Amino acid sequence: METATETATGAVTEAAGRQHQEGRQRRRQARGERRIAQLLDAAAAVFCRTGYTAASTNAIAREAGVSPGTLYQFFPNKEAIAIGLGDHLLRQWQESQGRALAGENIGLPLAEMLDAALDPLIAFNLENPAFGVLLHGPDTPGPIAQECSAVHDASLTRIEEMIAGYLPDGLPDERTRTANMLLALFKAGLDLIMSHEGAERQAYIAELKTAMFRYLKPLLDGNTSAD
Repeated sequence: METATETATGAVTEAAGRQHQEGRQRRRQARGERRIAQLLDAAAAVFCRTGYTAASTNAIAREAGVSPGTLYQFFPNKEAIAIGLGDHLLRQWQESQGRALAGENIGLPLAEMLDAALDPLIAFNLENPAFGVLLHGPDTPGPIAQECSAVHDASLTRIEEMIAGYLPDGLPDERTRTANMLLALFKAGLDLIMSHEGAERQAYIAELKTAMFRYLKPLLDGNTSAD
């Protein structure tokens, strides 16, 4: 029969074993997460260089500095990598959009509101060029295209809500048209911004803000916050 001391010792040993096993599992999980991040970064670089269709898992593995076998431990094929990267970028985009279209920006003078709304979105796209390549490309995998469509619809809804903050008496159809025009202006301006660098890029950022200001100013002339 075990003594109380032996029972207590056994319990301590068992608990220590569990803690050791849990610690190993956490370390393995952390290593796995780092490897996944490494592979997604490599995929982003390859997609930017070649586009999604021309990219290969071998090229992504080379970019990450790992063997194809290591890549396949985490992703079964190129589409799975693209979906993982798309999910990651969409989460980051939604965070940037949350800052850009925050409620506290409603009511700012028009020029300040445009700075507050556009700067985070432009910065995100400049820091993550794979976002446009992957999510807006002609060969975007179906699941990513569906998610992107949902995010697009949510963006339009939020822009309409901000417009309503400036034009509370505006008709819903008018707000929808205005939101669609603003989103189209942003996409067109972003293409020019992304294709230039340095001072020329900054000039196109200023041009985009000027175009939006001149489009919105006549609509908001009756509102003192537009000054």
